[in-house]
Amino acid sequence: MANEARPCPCALGDRMDYGSLGEEIRIEHVDAYVVKPTSAPGKAVIVIQDIFGWQLPNTRYMADMLSSNGYIVVCPDFFVGKEPWSPSNDWSTFQLWLEDRKPTSINKEVDVVLKYLKDQCGAQRIGVVGFCWGGVASHYMALQYPEISAGVSVYGIIREKEDSYELKSPTLFIFGEKDPVIPLEQVKGLETKLKERCSVDYQVKIFPNQTHGFVHRKREDINELDRPYILEAREDMVNWLNKYM
Repeated sequence: MANEARPCPCALGDRMDYGSLGEEIRIEHVDAYVVKPTSAPGKAVIVIQDIFGWQLPNTRYMADMLSSNGYIVVCPDFFVGKEPWSPSNDWSTFQLWLEDRKPTSINKEVDVVLKYLKDQCGAQRIGVVGFCWGGVASHYMALQYPEISAGVSVYGIIREKEDSYELKSPTLFIFGEKDPVIPLEQVKGLETKLKERCSVDYQVKIFPNQTHGFVHRKREDINELDRPYILEAREDMVNWLNKYM
């Protein structure tokens, strides 16, 4: 995702060689990856892709990790069949590419997925976790959907608008200290505005020396110095969901 004031698309990072544990299904007009725990928990998490799409192995790895913690997990194609961003694309065309893939224009797809989770999976409590582009979308859902029990926005662009702070769902925000896409002054501004206007629980956490994508696009097995922060952020994500779901 790019910063609104200073567009700077992100890099793919370490692509995981990962086969995944779930299956691809069709939910009305939306393709989705679904993975379920062995028992029916009545709890579900929507995982929202980054700009590289719903089929990125890294994102499915996150979905499977959450499912291993007792959640039904669905990762929908919120681009609805449109091509994800490719590292070989010309970065000068990024804003044009983004025009019909806005992370705040997903209500139709969200409604379909929520209905599926409630009616077909028996989900009584639903959370959302999003990375990069999906971090914006999860923040948006926490503002728009009171039935979301918990949200986690992982290095999502900070939309500096007046309607961005009155969350309806408890939300954890995860950022990297050295993220060139999201300057620290914007993160501090978000925290200040949330303190002034937000009536539900929230946390803004900044991880030292980490860059954009560290939670799901850095492999902990080959990034020794970053490993503690990668694992801590993932644990924080699970703990936040467990706390409110």
